[in-house]
Amino acid sequence: MLSYQHAYHAGNFADVHKHLTLYAVIDHLLRKKSSITYIDTHAGRGLYPLAAAETARLQEYQEGVARLWAERARLAQASPLLGDWLTAVGKVQRGGGLDHYPGSPWWLSQRMREGDRLRLFELHPGEHGHLADQTFSESVKRIQGDGLAGLLKTLPAKTPRICVLIDPSYERKAEYEEVADTVLAAMRKARHAVVMIWYPMLPAGRHQALLDGLRDGGLRKIWRSELTLGDPGEGHGMYGSGMLVVNPPWGLDERIHEAMAAMRPLWGSTAHHRSDWWVGE
Repeated sequence: MLSYQHAYHAGNFADVHKHLTLYAVIDHLLRKKSSITYIDTHAGRGLYPLAAAETARLQEYQEGVARLWAERARLAQASPLLGDWLTAVGKVQRGGGLDHYPGSPWWLSQRMREGDRLRLFELHPGEHGHLADQTFSESVKRIQGDGLAGLLKTLPAKTPRICVLIDPSYERKAEYEEVADTVLAAMRKARHAVVMIWYPMLPAGRHQALLDGLRDGGLRKIWRSELTLGDPGEGHGMYGSGMLVVNPPWGLDERIHEAMAAMRPLWGSTAHHRSDWWVGE
């Protein structure tokens, strides 16, 4: 299916959760000098104007990045990670306020060093067209194609380290199992890779197939982070955002805990964050 366009949801609370985790992971990886191959399996547009027709239609960013932006001074004091992340968000603004939201290609490309590589996969022709309009360095390659298949073709990479972001739309039920199978195959090719997997938390609980698939596959080092804004029984939409990090950098959990504690009150008393090490305990 090629109907999904992330522009309708850009900057929502799940994007904040996902991209803050991505930023923190890259932060840790950059502490070493050895080069990195970054792979983004579902890249999207790269940069989202909040006034674009799709984004303005639902305005989900109002419940996400906009709330953090309004409280950025306080949040920066409470969490250095949040402060750095919000400063980075500020770099893409064109006017006096919040008018753009950076997608994962931007978060990845902006922190690349000499010797690092980035592979951006996007299957949707319209979204790939927007991505093609973005300006990147020569070390960034944009590929219109299936990102899960592209990931397996890219591995093993020539650089000493590998960092992967998997962020599908999950429009099809089968995608949860397909992601699990792809991650297991990828880890057989590159056991040292740091792999981040985002998943939506919906009342139907379909993400359990992803979690079970990875657990049954025998992976031994996964950290899980889930941000929920309500009860799954309250409606039919997404009530939470999940992130899995395979081979997480040391200290990632503590930095995310601190950031979540600072920003969770922005969503009221029903917002919760939980994290655990749930494989290989």
